[in-house]
Amino acid sequence: MDVDSLIDGVIGREGGYADHPADRGGATRWGVTEAVARAHGWAGDMRGFPRAEAVAIYRRVYWLKPGFDLVAALAPRIAAELFDTGVNMGPPVATGFLQRALNALNRGAGDYADIAIDNRIGPATIAALRAFLALRGERGETVLLKAVEALQGERYLHLAESRPANEAFLYGWLANRLG
Repeated sequence: MDVDSLIDGVIGREGGYADHPADRGGATRWGVTEAVARAHGWAGDMRGFPRAEAVAIYRRVYWLKPGFDLVAALAPRIAAELFDTGVNMGPPVATGFLQRALNALNRGAGDYADIAIDNRIGPATIAALRAFLALRGERGETVLLKAVEALQGERYLHLAESRPANEAFLYGWLANRLG
């Protein structure tokens, strides 16, 4: 797993230009919303938004800035899931899923201390992840991945239940973003 492959995978799933009327994100190209593209200097029509710009944004905003590269050094499958979830829901949401799962899996803080759910990868989150993996090993990474995906799936269901227009996306979210 490397970030270039992850970015190619996201771009492959997201496709080219889209502007679905039910999507609050509005016009997108390569999965990058118009608002994100504008925030990073793109002033043109989204139909012409270059793939190279999308790749740079994914690497900078959705991989390096949230610290998913630090997670990848310990648990590459977790990092890949955080990246994909971060692209779809925002890096802070993905990070919060990891933090919640780590806290729930520490057996009442008996294995390692609870960490703050601050939605940021920092030294405490990395220390908890390292402690969890040291105790649980490769199988632990699989279980932690399931916990993160369970939280993601619950959020998708909540989004569809709370805004009926999101039902247009639920099947695709579950089919393409989980597992």
